[in-house]
Amino acid sequence: MRKIAFIFPGQGAQSTGMGLSLFENFESAKAVFNKADSVLKKSVSKLCFEGPDEALKQTVNTQSCLLTVSIAALEALKEISKGEIKADYALGHSLGEYSAMYAAGVMDLDNILLAIQKRADLMQEACENSKPGAMSAILGLDETKIKECLAAASSKGLVSIANYNEPNQIVITGEADAVNYANELLKEAGAKRVVPLAVSGGFHSKLMQSASDKFKDFVTALQINDAKIPVITNVDAKLTTKAEDFKTKMPEQISSSVYWTQSIKSLLELGVDTFIELGNGKVLSGLNRKICPPEVKTYNVFDKESLEATIEALNAINV
Repeated sequence: MRKIAFIFPGQGAQSTGMGLSLFENFESAKAVFNKADSVLKKSVSKLCFEGPDEALKQTVNTQSCLLTVSIAALEALKEISKGEIKADYALGHSLGEYSAMYAAGVMDLDNILLAIQKRADLMQEACENSKPGAMSAILGLDETKIKECLAAASSKGLVSIANYNEPNQIVITGEADAVNYANELLKEAGAKRVVPLAVSGGFHSKLMQSASDKFKDFVTALQINDAKIPVITNVDAKLTTKAEDFKTKMPEQISSSVYWTQSIKSLLELGVDTFIELGNGKVLSGLNRKICPPEVKTYNVFDKESLEATIEALNAINV
């Protein structure tokens, strides 16, 4: 019997036109988009389907749009498989963790939409009120050397690791001056590539502490349930099921590192051999190829064609 994990992408996976195929072909997906438009009192659907790109890239829009597409993909999968394709675990990258919590029954659709919009608003506010932030992806340099360079670059300001994306890709974050200095040190230390990211702030760093603190107050009033399946949380790569633990970790996640590589490895150790990426693009599938052994399969659901292909493949192996 295969063990399945549902995985959900985060910021950076967005593209104009995303979710339109799901909306047009599946009533369950259409209902998700309509609910998002209604609850958030803005046209999430139009932003996803028509953009423009610049609007879709804004944090206050990106997070709710990607969440909506991921949940629409999940509901379409449920609809077409008649609920027979189920996950043993759920995991999401940064904002994708909210889709994972929805999949696990931690929050209903209304609450998860309100939570992700509040998170996005507070993060954008933190960007505007803190020192200028930046992020860079570091490819082909081991973690120890990266940490040594960050320690040296901290003389210029706050800089730390944001994402452990895969063994050869780590994202750094912090104050722009410190990140820029770290970029130079990392190149000198032998990084194959140093790629500055087009972001509006130093996400997953202490520059987001004000957002974390304010979100903690917001989360206190949310209706949060125990998870029906374990969610592997970004802040510690550990199985999480208790409502109170989610209430603690949700604010922490905004200003802490995303332990993605460690989370996927934890699932492999638990016997997961099948991943289904639900949401726009194939970013997480690409990371999985670098983390997982070849026999572990990752499938995608982002439109009608990919959904049908995934179900056909899973039926062929009797999932």
